[in-house]
Amino acid sequence: MTQQRQERLKPLLDDLPPGYVADAAWLTARGIDRKSILQYEQRGWLEKLARGVYRRPDIHRDGSGRDWRRLVLSLQRIMDYEVHVGGRTALSLHGFDHYLTLGDAPRRVYLYGDAPSWLARLPNADLFETRSLALFSGAMTGLDGKDDEKQSSPPHRRLNDLVVSTPERAILELLNELPANESFHNADMLFESLVNLRPRLLESLLKECRSVKVKRLFFVFADQHDHVWRQYLDPEDFDLGSGPRALVDGGQLHPRYDITVPPELIDGKESDESDDGP
Repeated sequence: MTQQRQERLKPLLDDLPPGYVADAAWLTARGIDRKSILQYEQRGWLEKLARGVYRRPDIHRDGSGRDWRRLVLSLQRIMDYEVHVGGRTALSLHGFDHYLTLGDAPRRVYLYGDAPSWLARLPNADLFETRSLALFSGAMTGLDGKDDEKQSSPPHRRLNDLVVSTPERAILELLNELPANESFHNADMLFESLVNLRPRLLESLLKECRSVKVKRLFFVFADQHDHVWRQYLDPEDFDLGSGPRALVDGGQLHPRYDITVPPELIDGKESDESDDGP
């Protein structure tokens, strides 16, 4: 190998651990031109996943289907794309898998932010559901791992190094998927388990949240389960919009939050109060 080629290969070995992914833009920014990329592919130093997307081979890959984590870590920690794992996937990573009924929705990895267009060209592209940051006006409140210092020569990353929504943010992201992509039953089961949410963080997120639907649904479920943290949140402090919102066919209009939900989410006390006359 020539000295020049060795010098070009060194950034790849330093900055791209085995099993991690990089796109052509990242490689060329490190002095690895397109001709060298082709040579590295031919020599087995890179494997092509799709046009313009490459992975450094890893002889220790176990084929267990966990590769999505290293792909996402590659986006976040190697290529510095502003993406995070959120919604259902984040809640699963935080240990709430037991409350996510797998039969109600296909297993997906929910990615929020500036995901690259080439993600759709990968062989496992159907694994990913991409979403914008519009729910919180682009704000990054409530992300774990966001402020971790990036290293110039990253080692094998652990699961905890993923940039992932906190449970407080993830449950709001999940509520935004109702009713098309998530079930009320799953959301209800999750709220039953969310006993340790942080009210200050919830307050910040609810103020930044742009969806009236999500905020109203949040208080429907929060009232239903009445965890300790609920007493620190006053619905009057948040913009819940005006007028009724129809969400589900055959639903019942919630008497306090003016949004249609399955009847079982309206307890007897709320119904009785709505029927009281003057």
